Amino acid sequence: MSFSSDVKEEVSQINSLSDKNCVELEFIGYSKTVNVSIVNDLLKFSTESQYNINRFAKLLNNLNIDNYKISLQGKNYIITCKNKKVFSFLEKELKMTNDVQERAFVRGCFLGSGSINNPENKYHIEIILKENSDVISLFSVLEKYGIYFKKLKKENSYIVYSKDGEEISKFLAFIGASTSVLKFEDIRVYRDMRNNVNRLVNCETANLTKTVNASVKQIDAIKKIKERGRFEELTDSLKEIAKVRENNPEATLVELGKMLNPPIGKSGVNHRLKAIIQIAEELK
Repeated sequence: MSFSSDVKEEVSQINSLSDKNCVELEFIGYSKTVNVSIVNDLLKFSTESQYNINRFAKLLNNLNIDNYKISLQGKNYIITCKNKKVFSFLEKELKMTNDVQERAFVRGCFLGSGSINNPENKYHIEIILKENSDVISLFSVLEKYGIYFKKLKKENSYIVYSKDGEEISKFLAFIGASTSVLKFEDIRVYRDMRNNVNRLVNCETANLTKTVNASVKQIDAIKKIKERGRFEELTDSLKEIAKVRENNPEATLVELGKMLNPPIGKSGVNHRLKAIIQIAEELK
């Protein structure tokens, strides 16, 4: 299964159905999403997750609504229900008096139309809601707990999303997906470590390339001076650094400085090599 499916399976099995208020709020959370439609008094919910469709059915049962039907259309499980009692719950004003109820509402939104990418590939979570007022309700809860998502308007819906690993991790923990949080964090630590290693390797490669390019230019200058028969005219210090550079083309300036007698620092080596390049450039 996908990471998103794993999260929904875990969340679908959270034991919170004994609390009537939480059941109502989770059900309302579902109803705010685009995967729940209400046409001609018929409520319909569609999902690819068997665990998710079973969760929705349990919510209906706990709301004393049992005249629903479940069918399979392609890969999608469809649950339909025509019962006036359903609409009495949906017409209620959204009220949440504690964190347990707030988690239930957010959990319902995620189970309704949420998805999350495999964190090994990229960080991305999204929930698709029907109305901007639904986005406001969701954001008010998330921001209360320091979880910050963004929104994107798309035709007749709103996409609430985040591409930030830290925010996604906090969200998963908030809705009760503790096992998924551990898996997500393991992957995140590995990715961050791998990225740091890659940055170091790229930095070292860039520095090596810079050193090699500079060395080639310096050695070419030394050869030019020798070819023009002007090498013996150099000062002893320039002749010394020239010989050391020719014998050690891959050495850094610091390493070259340590090979001199007496040793000198990086800036001193750089000054001498620049002098050699300038002399070569002045030769006709």
